[in-house]
Amino acid sequence: MRLLIAMFLAYLIGSIPTGLWLGRLAKGVDVRTQGSGNIGATNVFRVLGAKLGVTVLVLDAFKGALPVIILPAVVGIRPPTAFQDVMIGFAAILGHVFSLFLDFRGGKGVATALGVFLAVSPSPTLITLLLAIIVLARWGYVSAMSCTGAVLLPVMMFLMGENVLILSVTIVLALVIIIRHRANLLRILKGNESRIWDHMRHKADEMPIPHTTAGGGA
Repeated sequence: MRLLIAMFLAYLIGSIPTGLWLGRLAKGVDVRTQGSGNIGATNVFRVLGAKLGVTVLVLDAFKGALPVIILPAVVGIRPPTAFQDVMIGFAAILGHVFSLFLDFRGGKGVATALGVFLAVSPSPTLITLLLAIIVLARWGYVSAMSCTGAVLLPVMMFLMGENVLILSVTIVLALVIIIRHRANLLRILKGNESRIWDHMRHKADEMPIPHTTAGGGA
């Protein structure tokens, strides 16, 4: 019963649409109406810039880590098992993907999942994150990085001897993330998916050229 209460509270925390609310608060923009229409950090980055994009990334990861860290003690689960931790975290991820505040719609769950597994199983998660960043640096597709991480995390957990129940939940989560990215993966295959540096180049092209007076110099 206590686990179910913790999972419900985690779901509520995960449901907080940080990208949507921060976009409205900081810029008066509903990110659902621009870019890809997603409320996650990647679309916020593209629509509202790097500073807000990184902020949303951190907050969405925090939505995953915080329930795992504090809710067991709040509801009286002492000490929590690793499986209880991951179930609480999974509820937070479901909250992000199927937000109570957005008619059970939401983001793709990657940043929140990152926060969950950094709290639950940090070593495999950090290794997976490093490999996923290499994929991003090489090809520039955020969606490819996300799906690579989703696939590699259960592999790393298996190789590092993680609990089989946690491994099972991680595999289910990987399937959820890949399904949520299916449109992106199709665009990659067709050559239509935008790369992260395309957006950076576009922003740089939009910057005004500084005015200089004749004869001016250093």
